[in-house]
Amino acid sequence: MSSEVNATHITGDPDFVRIVEVGPRDGLQNESKLLSVEQKVHLIKGLIDAGVSYIEAGSFVSPKWAPQMASSAEVIQQLPERKDVVYAALTPNLKGMEAALQTQVNEVAVFTAASEAFNQRNINCSIQESIERFQPVFALAQERNIPVRGYVSCVLGCPYEGRIEISQVLKTTKLLLEAGCYEVSLGDTIGVGSTHQVANLLKALLSEIQSDRLAVHFHDTYGQALANIDTALNLGIRTVDASVAGLGGCPYAKGASGNVATEDVVYMLHGNGLKTNIDLNRLAMVGNEISALLARNNGSKAGLALSQAQSSQ
Repeated sequence: MSSEVNATHITGDPDFVRIVEVGPRDGLQNESKLLSVEQKVHLIKGLIDAGVSYIEAGSFVSPKWAPQMASSAEVIQQLPERKDVVYAALTPNLKGMEAALQTQVNEVAVFTAASEAFNQRNINCSIQESIERFQPVFALAQERNIPVRGYVSCVLGCPYEGRIEISQVLKTTKLLLEAGCYEVSLGDTIGVGSTHQVANLLKALLSEIQSDRLAVHFHDTYGQALANIDTALNLGIRTVDASVAGLGGCPYAKGASGNVATEDVVYMLHGNGLKTNIDLNRLAMVGNEISALLARNNGSKAGLALSQAQSSQ
């Protein structure tokens, strides 16, 4: 399975950008309104119909920590079997990994932070200890030939520590890659990064790590996400995390934007002559629908503009 799944990660086309859709997991788990299994399945099917080929579909964590994710197994089992779509899930421990393997998940993810304070506050352990906790997940993933993706939070700033040293981000990223991750997604968790900081960080990492082993995950809290993504693209990064309709707020800045909207990213990419295989108009419809369902404002400017243009025709 590993070779088949990983074939979707690297196309060999420098103009192709792989979008990792995190809305159904990272997005929904930060939304207050709980959705039914049927509503989540409908959302993911809509994303697939729009051409999204990598979807973070759920999380196998304690419902106490993420009540929105309690139905992940049921949701994933009701998704269509598609060889051209990756269904990924967050599996922070062996129990979660074993539960995920009972479903049609064909990729899993683990997460840590580049901030010791953030890790202590969130998972009550050090960075090194967090990666050691993942060892049973990596072992079972290798046994079952399941690719593991890594997430590093707080790469450009921490709500508790403030600025994070580039050397700490590099060290944490390399630890995850050495442990068994095929790729590490670099997360600006509180959205404080600017293009200059992003360039400095990525240049340092790319001096030791291949570009196809790194992805970027920007939050739009301060309106910098698209500019930061463009900076990453110019440095050779070709995998970008995004969330349909900008689902998921910022838990560290109440009312502020969280994940960058997939529609906005795709609009920028297509405008710059890059490919995604995503139908932007269909994606915008999905974003509008899920926003209405959650009774929230659509966080995508491109999605709103496209909808208004279509309704005025």
